[in-house]
Amino acid sequence: MNISLTKTLEERVKQKVASGMYNNASEVIRDALRVFFEKEAENDWLRREAAIGYLQLEADQSLHIQSADELEAIIRRDDHAN
Repeated sequence: MNISLTKTLEERVKQKVASGMYNNASEVIRDALRVFFEKEAENDWLRREAAIGYLQLEADQSLHIQSADELEAIIRRDDHAN
């Protein structure tokens, strides 16, 4: 596989290797891709959760919480249920 980088990205990769954090450019790119895919998975999860929340709001299945204490009690209750 051959990858082309902009001059700016190439310099950033070289800086990471020069810092001693990585042994070579391949390690930098692998680590960057790992982080990218983790973030992508988190974003997918957030999109799904937001869609569920929206549907619950549309179906009037929402909670009306009046205070932080009430929210904490709900969270504690849910934690103990699991």
